[in-house]
Amino acid sequence: MKTKKIEGFMQGVFLVSALTSVLAIVLICVFIVAGGLPFVMEYGFGNFLLGKNWTPSNTPAAYGILPMIFGSVSVTLGAVVIGVPIGVLTAVFMARFCPPKLYKVLKPAVNLMAAIPSIVYGFFALQLIVPLMRQFVGGTGMNMLTVMLLLGIMILPTIIGMSEAAIRSVPESYYSGSLALGATHERSVMRVILPAAKSGILSSVVLGIGRAIGETMAVVLVAGNQPRIPDSLTQGVRTMTTNIVLEMAYASGQHREALIATAMMLFGFILLINGIFMLIKRKEAIR
Repeated sequence: MKTKKIEGFMQGVFLVSALTSVLAIVLICVFIVAGGLPFVMEYGFGNFLLGKNWTPSNTPAAYGILPMIFGSVSVTLGAVVIGVPIGVLTAVFMARFCPPKLYKVLKPAVNLMAAIPSIVYGFFALQLIVPLMRQFVGGTGMNMLTVMLLLGIMILPTIIGMSEAAIRSVPESYYSGSLALGATHERSVMRVILPAAKSGILSSVVLGIGRAIGETMAVVLVAGNQPRIPDSLTQGVRTMTTNIVLEMAYASGQHREALIATAMMLFGFILLINGIFMLIKRKEAIR
């Protein structure tokens, strides 16, 4: 009798926990949409999404976020180009080639990278990458290339951790069968194990994209933060997240509504990325 009461109580605890999570995401959706959608409808979806000018202090003010969308998408793609090859190859090394003694050092180091606060990454970039950029490409050193390098480093723990788990989850019979057919260790890993783990690796890339596009504090320190579409990789850029952080403290009225609408667009990007991730996981489950 007492055991049934405890079980019933714990079921209630689990149910409340689950509903709390759902309620939190529903409240976030309601707040973002209720705060941003009226402004978008009033200002015009095309003017807001495709406008190239962000001048909230002018009369009349302009709230086009195309430069920020371009900034978010471009630095994210750059981070993927830099971080994915390094992350996947590191995961392959750790799962199949790494000596046990080195693995005991490498694995905690990767886990530590995941635990480092983003503002610390920002200071690291400010002290090391920005001076190097200033020396080699000129200018202030705060540009798109700096942000891409920084985000490429920041997404490494996500890609390495998930890719390594995906590679290790491939049945050992795949590897043994490949060796039995005469393939070398390297060929078996790269031609058999790695393709078999591609769903998990792709999932890691999608989550890495989500990390990169949503990053704020590290990016705001090194991006230059000019609200315009840059002509080259060596010019400053502003992302949607940094646009919100930089101006929300003093914004009011329509300016504040425009920033919440920017958050709504960013939320839409995150939902799209999560949708892709869930689709990949569903296909993986079906297989």
